[in-house]
Amino acid sequence: MDIPPPAPLVCVPSTAPAPASADAAGPAPSRHGRRRFLRAGLLAPVGLALAGCDGFRPSPLAVNGVDITGAAYARDFHLRDPDGQERTLVDFRGQAVLMFFGFTQCPDVCPTALTRAARIKELLGPQGPQLQVIFVTLDPERDTPEVLKAYTAAFDASFLGLYTDAEGTARTAKDFRVYYRKVPTGASYTLDHSAFSYLYDPQGRVRILLRHEQSAEQCAADVRQLLPKTA
Repeated sequence: MDIPPPAPLVCVPSTAPAPASADAAGPAPSRHGRRRFLRAGLLAPVGLALAGCDGFRPSPLAVNGVDITGAAYARDFHLRDPDGQERTLVDFRGQAVLMFFGFTQCPDVCPTALTRAARIKELLGPQGPQLQVIFVTLDPERDTPEVLKAYTAAFDASFLGLYTDAEGTARTAKDFRVYYRKVPTGASYTLDHSAFSYLYDPQGRVRILLRHEQSAEQCAADVRQLLPKTA
């Protein structure tokens, strides 16, 4: 079943954004001043996909996000980590994967999403290491491997930043139905972009779409749906 993601929640800064910085707990969005958040549309109606193209038939998920099991998009990627190694979903088999698209100079949405992701891992307790958080840059022009590595480490040492060139970024965004658009800001630019996150199960299957407005507690409950039950 081909289930559409929601229309993007985009962040439009009222002034040119300052480069993102963070301490160990992640940067507070308020440090970048007041920002205007625009809702580009409502979450499209979706239904459960009870069988994927590979014949996988899961039990229905009781989640706070959107169950997109069996979606025909966001199946895999071919991106590089800060050390130059090519990564795909196969590399993370055995872990649930939370995947978010953004850029390091994002003033509000990205630091909020990654701060939430760090809190999700904390809430998972002993299951925390079973979640791999991936941050994919939509701004390879400025987000060099060194910048990506420092940015993700500011939120959690285990978070992984991935990148490719401009052409590959556009192709990956299309494959994942991620919206992004460069917006001039004087001598520089910012990006409007989607704000949802994808959750994959430990077998590498896309299962849940997390909305930006979900709390860390709600997201952690959704992640637990995909992890082996603890005693």
